[in-house]
Amino acid sequence: MATEFSGGGDPGRSIALLWGVAGGGRRGPKPRHSVEEVVQAAIDLADAEGIAALSMRGVAEMLGLSPMSLYTYVPSKAELVDLMLDRVAGERQAPDLPVDGWRARLEQIARQGWTRAQRHPWILQVGTHRPPLGPNVLARVEATLRAVDGLGLTEMEMDQLTSLIGDYVRGAVRAALDAREIEQASGMTDEQWWAMNTPLLEGLVDATRYPTTVKIGEAYKSGRMAPPDHERSFEFGLQRVLDGVEAFIGSRG
Repeated sequence: MATEFSGGGDPGRSIALLWGVAGGGRRGPKPRHSVEEVVQAAIDLADAEGIAALSMRGVAEMLGLSPMSLYTYVPSKAELVDLMLDRVAGERQAPDLPVDGWRARLEQIARQGWTRAQRHPWILQVGTHRPPLGPNVLARVEATLRAVDGLGLTEMEMDQLTSLIGDYVRGAVRAALDAREIEQASGMTDEQWWAMNTPLLEGLVDATRYPTTVKIGEAYKSGRMAPPDHERSFEFGLQRVLDGVEAFIGSRG
């Protein structure tokens, strides 16, 4: 469940901050920090402690400012979250390699989303139904839409296909981060958890009632199946989603 939502601040002030539109002048001494430094401090705090730990007071303390002083840079936490999301959207994990074809381009975009969320897991705790309308977020949208442009699809179909890719990435990342969080919270790996619980199920799980489940479990125990790997599962699912997209594009002629 999201604990924060984007797009909830003052629209005019959010747009001005996201696009670097200058205000009407500022009186008083020169500020000690830039808005960019405030945003980076907020990202560092969220990376270290999660979005629930993000507060204007906490960011102010990281910068050596009073909480009231921080409001002269960013009017509220809502606008700050929008700035954080747009900043993260513009991060370059590695130079974008030139790729040909819509499928390769969507693979690249999806993998960038996976990597971004591994680095900044808090972004999964922010609901983005109303996204920050900043230059970096819009650049990501543009790149994804452009990947499926010129394929004979309608504008609505292009929008729905790119939403499908985004929804898949978000779901796969959420599953991987859930696994990471429960391991950190419990101090126990998945393998240790199964080793603890499997003996407790002996004699309770009837192979005639759950034959397929038992078959898969036996494959894991015997080593015929590799242990779960979330990145491998992400790649498998991504290819199956793209197979479906390819079939749909083919059906459109």
